[in-house]
Amino acid sequence: MATMTIKNMPDDLYAALKESAAANRRSLNSQTILCLERAVQSRPIDIRRLASRIRARRAKLERVFVTDADLGGAKHKGRP
Repeated sequence: MATMTIKNMPDDLYAALKESAAANRRSLNSQTILCLERAVQSRPIDIRRLASRIRARRAKLERVFVTDADLGGAKHKGRP
């Protein structure tokens, strides 16, 4: 495997990577590799295709949608 050195990394980026690594119980090296893999392998999202898929799935659902009135009622239910 190759080895890479990163020079002049901003301190805030280093701190964010280190924090993310700790939160995910990974080494700083493993977290950095994961972030690089995701960045390089990511594909642009086709918004129209995604919206079409969401609409198709939503059309198959029965009434599952929650309104603002439903949320407000649930939030205050049981409170004096």
